[in-house]
Amino acid sequence: MSTNPEKAVSYILTKPVSEYMDKDVLLLNQHTLTRDAARMLQHYQADDIIVTDEKRDPIGIVTDEDILSKVSDVTVYAEATTLKDVMSAPLIVINEKASLQDALHKMRDNSIRKLPVVNKKNQVIGIIFQAAIANAIREATATPPRLFSPPVKAILGNLGFVLQFAGVLLLVPAIVATVLAETEIATGIYLNTVLLLATGFFLNSYGEKASLNLQQASILVFSSLFLLTLFGTTPYLYVSPQGVEPIESFSNAFFSSAAGFTTGGISLFDEPENLPQSFTFYRSFTQLVGGMSFIYLVITAFYPESKLQSMRGFISGRTLHMRELFGTITIIFALYIVIVALLLWVFGERNLMDNFSLAMSTLATGGFLPTSTILDDLLWQEEIVLMGAMILGALPFTFHYGFVRKKFLSPKLGKEVLTFFAILISATLLFMAISGFDYLDSAFYSVSASTTAGLQIESLEGLNSAGHGILILLMFIGGCGFSTAGGLKIFRLFHLKNCRGIFSKEKRALLPIETKKELYSTLIIVALFPLISVITAAHLSNIEGVSYENAFFESVGVITTGGLSANVIDFDTDSATKIVLGFLMIFGRLEIIALIYIFVPKLS
Repeated sequence: MSTNPEKAVSYILTKPVSEYMDKDVLLLNQHTLTRDAARMLQHYQADDIIVTDEKRDPIGIVTDEDILSKVSDVTVYAEATTLKDVMSAPLIVINEKASLQDALHKMRDNSIRKLPVVNKKNQVIGIIFQAAIANAIREATATPPRLFSPPVKAILGNLGFVLQFAGVLLLVPAIVATVLAETEIATGIYLNTVLLLATGFFLNSYGEKASLNLQQASILVFSSLFLLTLFGTTPYLYVSPQGVEPIESFSNAFFSSAAGFTTGGISLFDEPENLPQSFTFYRSFTQLVGGMSFIYLVITAFYPESKLQSMRGFISGRTLHMRELFGTITIIFALYIVIVALLLWVFGERNLMDNFSLAMSTLATGGFLPTSTILDDLLWQEEIVLMGAMILGALPFTFHYGFVRKKFLSPKLGKEVLTFFAILISATLLFMAISGFDYLDSAFYSVSASTTAGLQIESLEGLNSAGHGILILLMFIGGCGFSTAGGLKIFRLFHLKNCRGIFSKEKRALLPIETKKELYSTLIIVALFPLISVITAAHLSNIEGVSYENAFFESVGVITTGGLSANVIDFDTDSATKIVLGFLMIFGRLEIIALIYIFVPKLS
C-alpha cells in the first residue's frame, strides 16, 4: 500500500480528465433514427451516444436505456423516432484540461456518472466515467511505496522541463559568442547550457510532468530561479579577475548571475566596456529571460488555467487563454527589442550589438549596461526612447496583448495602468522640483525607479535626501502586476482598501475568504519589503563604512530589483554578504509571495 494514501488520492485528483477518459465515443446526428442508433450501439458495443447538431456541436446524450425506455412509450411512432426525441439535454460536458476532482464535483452536482470531454473547440474527444476515477484512486492507494511522493515527483518533473527550456534559450548568446569568435565566453555559456539540459533530463527521469497546486508551483518557481542563478554563474567565472580566491570568485559570479536573472541589474563591473561583447549580450539576455518571467510562462502555458486564476500574487487582470497570450507577448517583445535597438542605432553612435543588449536590458527592466559610459552624453531622442522602453516593460503583459489584439481591457486592469501613470507623473514633477537635475534627467530617473529598470547616468550617492526618498518610494511601489517590473506592484495597493475590514470582527466576517487571503498576503509583503531593506542597510552601512541613507537606497534597489545604486556594493564587499544579497534579489523577484505560499500554505 502507499505510505500516504491521502497524498496519493490528492495527487491523482489533480490529474487531467484527458488521461483517464474513454476515447471511443459514438457521435451521431440528432436526426438519426433510434432504430439505426440501436443497431450502431450493438455494432460498436457502446452504451452511450453523443448527439450532435448540423455543425457537429454536442447537444445531448442518449444511452441504451434511453432507447429502450423512451421508445417503448411511443411504439406507434418508433419508426419515425429520432435521437432528438429521446436525448437528454442540455448536455453537461467538461474540458479536457479539467482535473478529476472537477469532474467528480460536476457529477455530484448534476447527479450523473459520466461526462463527455470536449476540447477548446467544443469537440467531443472522449468520455470520463465515475468508475474510471474510482479505479484510478484505488490503484493509487494500492501502489507500492516509491522513492519520491507524487507531489515531489510532479515538482521534479516540471523543474526538469523548465531547466531544459532555459538551456535551449541560452543557446542564443552561446551562438552569438561563437559567431564573434570569443571562444572563452562561448565555452562558459555552452557549459552553462549543458549543465541545465543534463540536470533537466536527470530530474525528468525521477519526476513526471503533472499539474501543481499553488504551494507546489511556488516551490517550483523558487527552485527554478535559484538553479538558473547557480548554473548561470559559469560564464562569470570565465571573466573573473585573476588572483581571486575561489569563494570570492564564486560570490561575485553568484551575485552577478542573480542580478541578471532577477533583473536586479546591480553590476560589480566598473568598466563593462572592457568585457567581451558576447558576454554583455549574455548578461542582458539573462535579464530578458528572467524579466519575461518564462517560468510563469511555462506554468501557465502547460497547466490548467483554473489553477492559475488563483495566483493573484503572480498575475493580475484578465489572463485567459494563456497559450495565446504568451505566444503573442513573446512576438510583441521581440518586436519591441528590434525597434528600440534600431532607434538607438539611428539616433546614437553605438554599435548594433550594444544597442540590442541595452534594448533587452531596458525592456526587461533589468538595468545592466553594456558599457559604463554608454549613457554619457545621451541625446534627448535617446532618453525618450529608453524611457518609453522602460514604461513598456512595466505595463502588464495583458495590456500589450489587449492593445495589439484590439480587445477591451478589463476595468481592473485599466484602473491599474491609470494609477501607475498617475503615480509616475506626480512623482516626476515633484522630483524635478527638488532633485537638482534638469527636467529630462529628472524624468529619466523617475521612470527608471518607477519601472525598477535601474538605468542611471551617474552614481546617485550624492543625491539629496528628498530625492532619495522619492526614488526609494517609487522602487518600493514598482510597476504593474504581471509585468517585468519589480516592487510591490500597483494592483496590491488596491487590496489595501479592505484593510479597515480586518480590524472589525463584523466586517471581517463579511469579507470573502479569497479577499481576506489576498489582503493578509499584501500586508505581509508591504511589511517585509521595508523591513528587509532596513536590516540590510544597517549591515551594509556597517561593513562598507557608508552613510545609512546610501546603504538604505542600495538595499531598496536590491530587494525591489530596482537596480538603482549609490555605489555601495562592489567587488570588495565580503563574499557572504554578496551571496546573501543574491538571495535577496531572488526573493524580491518572487515578490516574496512565493515564499509566503511555501511557508504559509493557508494563504495559498
